[in-house]
Amino acid sequence: MAFFLFFLISLLASSATACDRCVHQTKATFFHNATTLSSGACGYGSFALGLSKAGHLAVGVPSLFKNGAGCGACYKIRCKNPNLCTKPGIKVVLTDLNHNNETDYSFVLNNRAFTAMALKGMGPQILKLGVVDIEYKRVPCVYKDQNLAIRVEESSKKPDYLAIKFLYQGGQTEIVGVDVAQVGSSNWVFMSRNYGAVWDTNRVPKGELQFRLVVTAGYDGKWVWAQKVLPADWETGVVYDTGLQITDIAQEGCSPCDDGSWL
Repeated sequence: MAFFLFFLISLLASSATACDRCVHQTKATFFHNATTLSSGACGYGSFALGLSKAGHLAVGVPSLFKNGAGCGACYKIRCKNPNLCTKPGIKVVLTDLNHNNETDYSFVLNNRAFTAMALKGMGPQILKLGVVDIEYKRVPCVYKDQNLAIRVEESSKKPDYLAIKFLYQGGQTEIVGVDVAQVGSSNWVFMSRNYGAVWDTNRVPKGELQFRLVVTAGYDGKWVWAQKVLPADWETGVVYDTGLQITDIAQEGCSPCDDGSWL
């Protein structure tokens, strides 16, 4: 089913320009409460701020959230008022869903990110406006010092239920499928997306656990194999290193494509 979706996406995109830096126009506003985005629909909790070195987080509309597949995605955003905002803009990480479909803006930023778009000394002015016209593009997430990690959620209960959360997903990709198996076994068990970045199963293999993921890559998807991730005595609340670095760049169809002048 997943690969049928990839084929369909490829077919729909074939009429547009292959591009990994599509530039979109919309509006952005901000949350006054800095903790709102950390407790968002992606389920990152206290790990949310650690996904952005600058602490720049964003809520996205459903088309960006993608039923959770968009969690952890990185975007470059800049406001279009040259008298108020910097030309380079800022980089944000998507950590929550904007449930309000009646708005005409795609992003709600935390206070820190919204202010960071402004020129030096202009922070109070951009906050006073509250809503600004922006342009944005998807960019790769880079975690040079962090491999893709799996956190075992507190809701997990041996031996019948396992819930995991993915952290530090690099590249410009989305995880669209997850399987788990005992190390050395080919009996893979399908995991379901519970919500956001959290996947679960009530058919937990015994012993050490390995994972395989389907991630978007270009217009297609590919398998990524994480070997010997969870020990047999895995514990809830613990983060386990997969040893993987995901760096793929998934393309989309659009016109115009970024000409490279916006770094």
